[in-house]
Amino acid sequence: MQEVRDLPKLYPRQKDAHKGTCGKVFIIAGSRGMMGAAYLVTESTLRSGAGLVTLGTPASEQRVAATKVTCATTYPLEATSTGSVSLEASDQVVDMTRKCNAVAIGPGMSQEAQMLVRDVLPRIKVPIVIDADALNAICGYTDILKERNAPTIITPHPGEFSRLIDQPIDYIVENSEQEALKFAKDYNCIVVLKTAPCKVVSPQGECFNNITGNPGMATGGSGDVLTGVITALLSQGLSAFAAAQLGVYLHGVAGDLSKEYIGEYGMIASDILQFLPHAFQIHLSQE
Repeated sequence: MQEVRDLPKLYPRQKDAHKGTCGKVFIIAGSRGMMGAAYLVTESTLRSGAGLVTLGTPASEQRVAATKVTCATTYPLEATSTGSVSLEASDQVVDMTRKCNAVAIGPGMSQEAQMLVRDVLPRIKVPIVIDADALNAICGYTDILKERNAPTIITPHPGEFSRLIDQPIDYIVENSEQEALKFAKDYNCIVVLKTAPCKVVSPQGECFNNITGNPGMATGGSGDVLTGVITALLSQGLSAFAAAQLGVYLHGVAGDLSKEYIGEYGMIASDILQFLPHAFQIHLSQE
């Protein structure tokens, strides 16, 4: 395994940049009672520099989404009677992804959306970040990842990864690098394994052990913020490994800034979100 230490470069924007050149992202997220996850991933994508962001969410929940994510557009997807994205929305989802540079899927979608996730993943032809309920949807169906022809990043915590490879969590923690590398090679994807420290592993055997972050980030929604950061960087042209590596690092920097000003015990995911622009600015100033 090749340990990677150097961080990818992040360049200042060109003088003639506009929203269409700074990354177009489509996010599939949210369900009734879990719209907070949709908000966090959408807002963090915006705060990480993506120029145009659209949140696809169940039509029944679109009004909730629109009042919260005022700097992104919302797109109503066919919904079930209980407020989840329906399998009937598959063609809508795939059509929307054709206009984008990167896609995120999973936060807050609920278990009810599993069939939709399994249907659209092989059909989406742009780079994608798979998180949360979308990861649960492919447990037992991981060969779907082999059908993808575009870069794929998965972002499991140890519990999600244990379900993906059908091994106990204790085993995952003790063998994290080994199992992450095996999965990355077997399924040709980048694995962001959210252990402490967080690990990023590529099919080529590269491994990045993150040095930023703190225990205060162990709070609901922190992973949704991370998904947004990685997706934004992916949409702006970074390779999948570079986007995951830098995304994990900057997410941790934002968490460390939050710890400095707020403390570990009171930190919530929206605090990490608010410090993201400062984390980017610090990284840019150091290059």
